[in-house]
Amino acid sequence: MADILPFRKPSLQEKHKGKTLCRHGHHKWVMDKAKQFDVKQGRLVTVYRCARCGKQKVKAH
Repeated sequence: MADILPFRKPSLQEKHKGKTLCRHGHHKWVMDKAKQFDVKQGRLVTVYRCARCGKQKVKAH
């Protein structure tokens, strides 16, 4: 038999968790390993992605 998962609407607190921090400039930057080479500039770059909101920043080497 399969496990039954309860489906419910997420509360507003769960839905917007961490977004107020990002709105005030306190991002949680995580290194994105998938894209490390910039094709247009032809050099290695480090791409950082915010774990909460998904915003990106790029640092060239």
